[in-house]
Amino acid sequence: MNLDLQRYPRLFLGGTHTPLEYLPRLTKLLGGPSLFIKREDCSRLATGGNKTRKLEFLLGDAQRQGADTIVTSGATQSNHARQTAAAAAKMGFQCTVVLEARVPSMEPHYSSSGNALLDKVLGASIVSAPSGADIPALVEEVAQRLRDAGRSPYVIPAGGSNVIGTLGFVECAGEILAQTAELQVSPDHLVVASGSAGTHAGLLVGLDALGSSCAISGISVGAPTSLQANKVGHLAAAVCRELELPVENIPGQVRVDDEFIGPGYGLPTAAVREAIDLMARHEGILLDPVYTGKSMAALISYVRSGRFSKDENVIFVHTGGSAALFGYELFLSRPH
Repeated sequence: MNLDLQRYPRLFLGGTHTPLEYLPRLTKLLGGPSLFIKREDCSRLATGGNKTRKLEFLLGDAQRQGADTIVTSGATQSNHARQTAAAAAKMGFQCTVVLEARVPSMEPHYSSSGNALLDKVLGASIVSAPSGADIPALVEEVAQRLRDAGRSPYVIPAGGSNVIGTLGFVECAGEILAQTAELQVSPDHLVVASGSAGTHAGLLVGLDALGSSCAISGISVGAPTSLQANKVGHLAAAVCRELELPVENIPGQVRVDDEFIGPGYGLPTAAVREAIDLMARHEGILLDPVYTGKSMAALISYVRSGRFSKDENVIFVHTGGSAALFGYELFLSRPH
């Protein structure tokens, strides 16, 4: 099936055609299946990341609606907020981000380095919120203040994970299949961090629509399996309805693993530290402590436990986020 997304307005931000690479040294080290990595961290927008694909469609929709200001939200070290600020700057929008102090941290520079610093460098206006605040209500309050001031705000949900944003990863599924075909590789499994759900849901819809048998393992970074699977399933179904695709196959394909969350969202574990170290020291690739560190920790565990057979091909989706490493200096400097 050809997924035609041409009817949706879009602003091109350099989010597509990211590399798909073989990981020879990690494959050899773990002694398991052939490991590949989809380099969403190489998208061309302010240190990269998976949100750029979503923002191409979201900002296209914002432009269509005549917006002049983008409003979004995330945690203090939000990759989404940083990429939204960069995309807004590139396309001439004003940008306001609501940042929730969601992660308890002993790190002295957590709130002033990494993504939090880059938000300011990129020119975003920052609204700070305490942990547990009603973020959707606060975002709407910010948007209303902008309307009262004569602005035309366009609100993007956390992670850019609504139907419009998720289209970016429906398209990405086709890109992955084209790249594996070029490499003459048949993808058997795909491992991806699952948070706001748009990346996970979009890949699921895209692979299913294109007839791929590649199984997706979504590694939850904060929510228990039942809640995260429900979020992914609902979003995927909504995208299917938007694209007039069959929905019935979706529920049985939603696989979410919450065993690698650790103490909570944004709180890394020893397995995360190992995953970051192995990728950095064997492949020269930087992961982050919040998303890719946890999803790579899961992949490593799966290989070691024999979940994947040695003749299979496994793709790790690198969703970006290395800028957040600077907010975890003490964790990364600690001997282990």
